Order: sequence, then structure tokens, then C-alpha cells
Amino acid sequence: MKATQITAALALAGACCAPLQAATPPDSLVMAWNIDAISTWDPAQIGEVVTSEIYANTCDTLVDFKLSDEKELVPNLAKTWDVSADRKTITFHLQDNLKFADGSSATAGDLAWSMQRVVKLGYGNAAAIKEYGFTKENVDSLITAPDDNTLVMAFDKAYPTNLLLQAIAANNVSSLLNRKWVEQQAVDGDLGHKYLSTHTACVGPYQMMRWNAGEGVVLQASPHYWGKAPALKRVLIRHVAETGTQRLLLTKGDVDIARDLSADDLKTLDEGGQVKVEKALKPQLFFWTFNNEDPIFKNEKVRLAMRYLIDYDGLAKSVMPYLGVPHASFVQLGAFGALDEQAGQPFKLDLDKAKQLLTEAGYPNGFSASVIFGTLPHSAPIAQSVQQNAARIGVKLTLERMANAQLFSRARGREFQSAMMAWQTSVPDAYGNASRLVFNPDNRKEARATQYPSWRAAYYDPTMNQKVNAALLEPDDIKRSAMYADLQREQMEKGPMAIMFQMYNSAGISPVVKNWTWNGFRVWYGDASK
Repeated sequence: MKATQITAALALAGACCAPLQAATPPDSLVMAWNIDAISTWDPAQIGEVVTSEIYANTCDTLVDFKLSDEKELVPNLAKTWDVSADRKTITFHLQDNLKFADGSSATAGDLAWSMQRVVKLGYGNAAAIKEYGFTKENVDSLITAPDDNTLVMAFDKAYPTNLLLQAIAANNVSSLLNRKWVEQQAVDGDLGHKYLSTHTACVGPYQMMRWNAGEGVVLQASPHYWGKAPALKRVLIRHVAETGTQRLLLTKGDVDIARDLSADDLKTLDEGGQVKVEKALKPQLFFWTFNNEDPIFKNEKVRLAMRYLIDYDGLAKSVMPYLGVPHASFVQLGAFGALDEQAGQPFKLDLDKAKQLLTEAGYPNGFSASVIFGTLPHSAPIAQSVQQNAARIGVKLTLERMANAQLFSRARGREFQSAMMAWQTSVPDAYGNASRLVFNPDNRKEARATQYPSWRAAYYDPTMNQKVNAALLEPDDIKRSAMYADLQREQMEKGPMAIMFQMYNSAGISPVVKNWTWNGFRVWYGDASK
């Protein structure tokens, strides 16, 4: 698709029409979505939920999450895999006819290089592989391709096999890049990083034809895809920041899917009956995080007091219907090791308790602090609610709203006092969030462990680190689950963030769209039809 055709396609997708009359192209899926968080397409660095979803529909991973049960894995690039008796080696047998979008053959050697590259570049997503024993020095010998159809991963310890499949094999870090092409685009030995910041080059059902941060993303069905061809030839994602505008576009028929609707919008559409409203609980947590370098928030009693300023029940009824459920634990509901709904949310709005804790912390008259947050539709009303409650006990919170990309940049640079934002794990296992929201590999500022919200919050507790590692290697699942339960209770008292809600994936969907397919971990664009 040429650039002029892409622009025309996006323009057509925005054409005005009669209510719910399909003005969108019959061979295309058109979405309205706030995609201002996208900053790169390099699998070594992708950290945003929006980017991850689009990338997963562009670049296949070794295995995939099962639609009906996200704790189970199904074949993807790998058609089968074997696990050694000592659980330290996994051998993946790849599909027979893997090709890149240009028709050239894709091999296990390309995949081994792609995964080694993530570790060698050392950006945030390197943690997805490095935390299981891989280093820049050993990755070439531990991730290997003995032939064109076989990939072998050797580990230093007997980690839980299902966790390894979830954390690495189903993660974007196991996407299969076109090594020859990417190396040709390399600049100053960057392994193609600059090129992949704005392009994709991988095996998958769609290929990204264009990304314009102020306009949208265009995906085109790959002509040489090994698997089932997508039902629709194109996916057009229009950048639309305002929820009201998204709703208008959907009801006018100018888009097929609206992804950032407010609770009021979703309720109105649901009750109206002309537009389908669908939701799926996802492993995303919305939280208030505190910078532990700050002299106020380094005090754990202050952090605990902030939890009692949150009106979980009131917000659940007013702001969060269709968007999320109250949840205070770092382990998402539905994951291995998660506390149940009641144990995972023991807090309620209690100003007297908050005041008592602040007095014990040395702030009987309160304090002043800032809160930064982004453009998610629920961020502002939640921040305002907390601000009002805080004022009643002498805590003056200054609120600052900004684009999501700026919010992430500030958070990743530790340039904040407190922030409200979301984090989504990539695995249905307690270790997924324990390894990011609790464990901190290196608290030095120069470590730049930006994909660890614990590091962003300057939270470092050697004892907690030890507990996270111990639970990871516990072979007895019952004991392992109990260890995570204890860790969750400790973190709700002492942790660096006040977790408030577990989010839904919610969408308004035009009746012309059939087979919209998703679970908490994946959305499959290729299954959608008209």
C-alpha cells in the first residue's frame, strides 16, 4: 500500500455517514483509540499496552495464550516443544513454512538472533529474558538454533516451565525478526534499533505499513503468512484522544470499534442497544505510585495513609463501571497465586485512619505534594476524588494532567513526586508482577531499569527481593502460592504504590463487526470479520 493510498484509507475511515451505517471499508477494521503512548516498535523496548497489542497482531511469538483459558499456552511460531527431565532445557520445533512479508524464508537462526538481540541491546524488555539467567555474555550459547526449524533455550535453574513459556515464549521478545533486513538498516552498531523504532520487520498475520503519531496506524494482511489468513485485509487505527469524539464516530458509523470510552459512554451505548459493548478483565492495574526518593513518600506510614484516601466503592459505582473493579493487591485476579477478591482488597475510604497514620509518621497537619497523570478517561476523576479526600485531612495535592507519552517519560526518569498510571503484566502468574512491582534489580539511577515500576518508584527492599526469588524457585505449587499470599499482604502495608483497580478491556463495537476476539492477554484482530 502506497503512502497516498494509506492516507486515503484513513480519510475514508473518517467519512461522515448516517447513524450505524457502515461507511468504513468492507475489507477493513477501523478503530478509534488514543495511541499517543506509542514511542517505538522495537520489541526490545516496547513497554506500552497499546503498542504491545498492535505489535502482537503484527509479529507472532513462539507460543500464544489460549483464548478460553489464558493460563494455558497453544502453538504459534512453534508447533511443538519438548522439556528436558531436569526442566532446564526447552526445545521448540517451528512451523514448516515461515516467511517474512517479502516472501523470504524465516528460520530458527533468525529467531535465535532476534532474542539474543533483545538481551544485547539491554533496553527495558531485556528483563523478560535476563531474569531467567541470560546475560550478554552467555546468551549466544544458551539460545541456539541447531537447524533451521529448531530453537533451543537452556536455563541455569529449574524455573517453572509454564512460567517460562508465558514470560518469554508468549512475549514480544520472542518475535521473529528479519535478521538480514534489520542488519542492513543498522546504524553505528545499533542492531537496527533506530529503524525498528518506526517500523516492524517480522513474521505475523499483518504487517505495519505506516505509523503516524498524530494520525494513526495502518496494518495490511501479510501476503505470505504461514497461518490462517486474517478475515479482513486491513486494520486502520485512528488516533482519537477524546472519549466523546470516539463515541460520536462510532454511533455515526465512521469507526467500527471505540477503545477508550468512558463509563458513561459505555452505559449509554449498552442501554441503547444499537452498539455492542464488550469487556474482558485484563491483567492491568491502575495505581497511585510514590517516589521513594521523596522525603515524604519514603515513609511507609505515609504511603499506607494514602491508601485510606481512596474511595474504592464510590469510584467503582461512579467512575469505573465497565472500566474496572476495586483491587489493592499487586497480583491480578485470575492469576496463579492471587488472593481472592475480598483478601485482595481490604481497604476502604477512612479519613480517621489516614489522619492517625500521618500523625504517627510526623505529619499531623498534613503536607503538600504533586500528582501527575495521563489521558486515560478515568485518571482525572480518580485523581480529583483523592485530592478532595486528602484536603479534608490537611494534605494538599496539586494535580497535573499530561499526554501519556510524557507521563511515561516522567515516570521512567523518576521525575515525579507521585503519579497515577497503569501497568499490565504479560503473564497470568503472581511472579509477573512480583518481579516488576516488588523486585528491584538495581536501584541506582544510572541502572535505568525503566520497565520496573519498583525502580521508577525508587523502591528497594533486599528482603522483598529475596522473597520474590524464593517463591519463583519453590517447586511445590501449594507452598509457592502461599508465599505469594504473604508477599501480597506485606506489600499492601509497605509497598511503593497504592493499587486501586484491576481494569477491563472495554470496547464499543459496531453491529457490522463479527467475531471480535479477545481475552485478558490478547486481542486477535485477524479473527474479526464483517
